[in-house]
Amino acid sequence: MNDITMYSTETCPYCQRADQLLAAKGISIRKIRVDLSEQAFAEMQSKTGMRSVPQIFIGQRHIGGYSDLAALEQSGQLDGLLHA
Repeated sequence: MNDITMYSTETCPYCQRADQLLAAKGISIRKIRVDLSEQAFAEMQSKTGMRSVPQIFIGQRHIGGYSDLAALEQSGQLDGLLHA
């Protein structure tokens, strides 16, 4: 199973939705809180080119945000990525 990393903030509703979607699948997430660390925010920006959260990685693959994760789930591709 691939490791899941999510750059997030505590109050982001899309971060919470992504967490809920993955938790419903029994998947644990490594969360990196960018609201607590400027270094973590800079790291996220460097890796993704984005300033918004969540930014989700499955293994080394950048998935994007919650809507991208939800689209993968709806298309049936998410489980394959999680278990690759």
